[in-house]
Amino acid sequence: MKALLAAGGRSTRMRPITHTINKQLIPLANRPMLEYPIRKLVEAGITDILININPGERDVMRAVFGDGERYGATLTYIEQEGGARGIAHAVANAEPHLRGGPFVFFLGDNIMVGSIRKLRERYEMEGFDCLIGLSRVKDPNRYGVAEFNPDGTLKRAVEKPTDPPSPFAITGIYFFNDKFFDGFKTMQPSARGEYEITDMITWYIENGRVGHEEITGWWKDTGTPDALLEGNALMLDEMRVEEMVNRGTIAEGSVIQGKVRIEEGTIIDENVLIRGPVVIGSGCRISDAYVGPYTSIGDGVELHNTEIEHSIVMERATIQSGKRIVDSIIGRHASITSNQETLPRGHKLIIGDHASVEL
Repeated sequence: MKALLAAGGRSTRMRPITHTINKQLIPLANRPMLEYPIRKLVEAGITDILININPGERDVMRAVFGDGERYGATLTYIEQEGGARGIAHAVANAEPHLRGGPFVFFLGDNIMVGSIRKLRERYEMEGFDCLIGLSRVKDPNRYGVAEFNPDGTLKRAVEKPTDPPSPFAITGIYFFNDKFFDGFKTMQPSARGEYEITDMITWYIENGRVGHEEITGWWKDTGTPDALLEGNALMLDEMRVEEMVNRGTIAEGSVIQGKVRIEEGTIIDENVLIRGPVVIGSGCRISDAYVGPYTSIGDGVELHNTEIEHSIVMERATIQSGKRIVDSIIGRHASITSNQETLPRGHKLIIGDHASVEL
């Protein structure tokens, strides 16, 4: 079985961060988001992995993930042709690579606890043409949603319904056979101009055998800043105790509490309290600071005279604010300083499109 990972699109809901970085490269617990589904696929015995990417991003993605050797996989990068026309179109774009056998399609911004091995085994053992993962959610109108017949079988799939027929969202994990490409040729774009994966699932329901499996534990579509922070927190919670090691230098008088991982070359100066779960990258310097739970700090970050909690700080950022920062995503090479350090005093802002600031 092969796999196709979706790592394209423009992620407008995550701007301004995604103006300069592919969403799937945003770190969760200091690992690129896309690394998590890669590892899930390999754990399920699926090692021939295609990655759908935006045109021109092949070198960027290859620089991060390489050829897959470090994961025990083979990675092939496929640039999506014809623009962003829906995730079903992303699958159709990979037809030359996927024709001839079954495959799993995995959205690169979906993270989950547990294994997908059970889904693969059920798909293969029961001979389904299509099998989808479902998750009960509180806001199903944000997702593709499953509608059921009275006997519990699938009736159809509906994209972002105003009046959801069930509380079960269709997760970003789909098992298909290669009838997908025959079905796709019958599809028409939706009102928003996209080829919807829910329409393909409905086509399978009408033309084959479709199974469904509820995903137990948690599943998260990291499609918004709040969801991204929640995903970061979930991944920090999932880190094993043996992964939380200190390879840095900690000054006497600073305090480390709970599960904390600190990489080589990082210096924790005096008067610092770090309360896990927290991960801190390499080459950082932290002084006169509090780093609270569910915070990920990337490589080369400078953090002074600041409190920060439940946040993602990307590489080479500098924070010296004299303030408490919470629920924040701070991009690469960003700088946050106190308004008391310069004249005239006041809040000085350079705000890009779709930014969100609280003062």
